[in-house]
Amino acid sequence: MENLTTAQFLHRATLLKKPPPPPWNLNSSFLTSTSYSIPRPSSLRRSLPLSINGDATQPTSLLHHHRFLSSLTRRLSLSGSCPLRLLQEDGDWSKDHFWAVIRFLRQSSRLHEILPVFDTWKNLEPSRISENNYERIIRFLCEEKSMSEAIRAFRSMIDDHELSPSLEIYNSIIHSYADDGKFEEAMFYLNHMKENGLLPITETYDGLIEAYGKWKMYDEIVLCLKRMESDGCVRDHVTYNLLIREFSRGGLLKRMEQMYQSLMSRKMTLEPSTLLSMLEAYAEFGLIEKMEETCNKIIRFGISLDEGLVRKLANVYIENLMFSRLDDLGRGISASRTRRTELAWCLRLLCHARLVSRKGLDYVVKEMEEARVPWNTTFANIALLAYSKMGDFTSIELLLSELRIKHVKLDLVTVGIVFDLSEARFDGTGVFMTWKKIGFLDKPVEMKTDPLVHAAFGKGQFLRSCEEVKNQSLGTRDGESKSWTYQYLMELVVKNQKTVP
Repeated sequence: MENLTTAQFLHRATLLKKPPPPPWNLNSSFLTSTSYSIPRPSSLRRSLPLSINGDATQPTSLLHHHRFLSSLTRRLSLSGSCPLRLLQEDGDWSKDHFWAVIRFLRQSSRLHEILPVFDTWKNLEPSRISENNYERIIRFLCEEKSMSEAIRAFRSMIDDHELSPSLEIYNSIIHSYADDGKFEEAMFYLNHMKENGLLPITETYDGLIEAYGKWKMYDEIVLCLKRMESDGCVRDHVTYNLLIREFSRGGLLKRMEQMYQSLMSRKMTLEPSTLLSMLEAYAEFGLIEKMEETCNKIIRFGISLDEGLVRKLANVYIENLMFSRLDDLGRGISASRTRRTELAWCLRLLCHARLVSRKGLDYVVKEMEEARVPWNTTFANIALLAYSKMGDFTSIELLLSELRIKHVKLDLVTVGIVFDLSEARFDGTGVFMTWKKIGFLDKPVEMKTDPLVHAAFGKGQFLRSCEEVKNQSLGTRDGESKSWTYQYLMELVVKNQKTVP
């Protein structure tokens, strides 16, 4: 076979990436239990990629087919391999083999080789010059943000082969440009589509709405909705869920609630991610009543809250001194999971510790023992802080001794609690001597306590002094060379206290 010409290297192509499966949808009148991760909204309506079937060039033997595919992958993996040369040597590839090569080039970040391979392969068989193959190539290139290559393929199918781009092709180009914030280009191809006799559909505008939301262009979302209506596109449940999420992320609560009411009045499907976005918006603005109403609905329907959102809710309660709500929140997230998490127990312990409720604290500790929940640094420090508030030095000594037996790792917060108690008539000499004996004070300083503990109790005098002396030592030769152990840090704090008038 003669050598490939330069013209054959001018086009690049790639395999269509299979879009993610749509999320579990929850009907507004009946929400089913599910664990949920938030998807990209524009992918909700995308159809699954077309199946890759063999053509007339496929080997008749399935075993031979797999052996050849394995051999082809190995040859591509060799240093300096050239897919065009391999195609020339093999004479032709089946569809399976061609798309396998495209996948390999994509995974190997050799995108610049894809269009020449597609151009050469499709020219070997006229039936391969089809709208379907171009659609898959262009969709993939758009997903990879290779827009110059996608437009080259787009123009090639029109100018070189007189093929008509499908609605899916236009949507891919419009959405990709919009997602990159290139709305002028997106509008150009939207108009180009109309000029060629294709009317946009609801999905076309959903992608634009999502992109405007990403770039925080909320006025443009409103204008987009007007264009959508003028083109006769009807808002469906995907559109309404998308609008609710985007307005909630932008803090436009009034618009968010209007869209929510419209969705509910139309009895459309309410998606889990939509409720979660609303909950986060209410938490962000500290609207406790609406936050709790939405949170209870989410927990009741078995939708899992991610840890970051739970922490936001907890901080809202802490900032408003509503510590009793922490126990409810901890119980709620426990009920929505198959097992109780450390965060749930942390919230429940914090509730009763901050309320200085000995009965409540003992009850939660008993539940932990029955559930065989191991103690950790956070649990230990919450209990120590609670006993400190109660002035119960006996329980503090007993708990510290039990933690040593249970091999619970202590941290700077633990040291700070005992140090501050020593200033308040607690005899911590024995504790520090024990820590020195077992080598704990000579270990590098660690902070293992959950930040929610600091939010609820604040930082003690010792921790604030530690921050002061560490800031003073930053940039100094001694501060950079000396190992920050518990012993060294305590010595610096004591020294600093003596120098303060």
